[in-house]
Amino acid sequence: MTAEIKVDLLQPLITVALPVFNGGDFLEHAVRSIVNQTWKNWELLIIDDGSTDGSIDRLPFLSDVRISVVRDGQNKGLAARLNQAVLLANGKYFARMDHDDICYPERFFLQLEYLEQHQEVDLLSTKCIEMCEDGALKKPWPFAKTHAVICRRPWLGFYMPHPSWMGRIEWFRKNRYKEPAPYCCEDQELLLRAYAESNYDALDCVLLAYRVRDHNPMSKLFRTCVAMLKMQMIYFIGKRQFTFALLSGLAFFGRVFKYGSKNFYAIIAK
Repeated sequence: MTAEIKVDLLQPLITVALPVFNGGDFLEHAVRSIVNQTWKNWELLIIDDGSTDGSIDRLPFLSDVRISVVRDGQNKGLAARLNQAVLLANGKYFARMDHDDICYPERFFLQLEYLEQHQEVDLLSTKCIEMCEDGALKKPWPFAKTHAVICRRPWLGFYMPHPSWMGRIEWFRKNRYKEPAPYCCEDQELLLRAYAESNYDALDCVLLAYRVRDHNPMSKLFRTCVAMLKMQMIYFIGKRQFTFALLSGLAFFGRVFKYGSKNFYAIIAK
């Protein structure tokens, strides 16, 4: 398979979903990394989730016929916008992207090539490298390659960085994001709910720079931990997997210990 340069406006092979809420200066870099992909046959759906900073209208790429901006003036959240993009998608494959991350130029081509050659794979991620707000690269993120390894300890979560996902559109239409989504856990909820009947995989090469904010509020970290625990408990107890539920609780307290106990009880009470 060689990199395709033809653009098919009626049937793009890949639909890229890019929900945006006040993307600021990061947004242009994210979109530029899509425009500069070696694989050209894609459509980009920029879903405006009620932005107020004008960053979408300042993009220099809006004349590209492969790019569409979808907006309704409302703020519905990431899960709702991704479900909207799935319904609007024309591609055979559906790819994720966040408004502050950077795709490496060969990301789409290498993921597409792998999915075409491995028809048994439903959802494919890649290795990612952490990136600071100023664009400086730091360390690679934890990585798991095969479905068996990715899903080996579901009570700890799944190592599949959300903005690196690419999968078959049928899988996304069968496995919709939950609405309302658990706080900052849209991807983990979906992976947990679908893993028993799906096949996950990952490319063993860095194809996305994942931007991490310099100052992450402690309250947000704790709220995410609590949301993760609640989501896991509902799933595991519903499946009568009580050992996994217990392990989820232990993992939760491990995260609490890691992040510290400040504001913990106030957040639990919410």
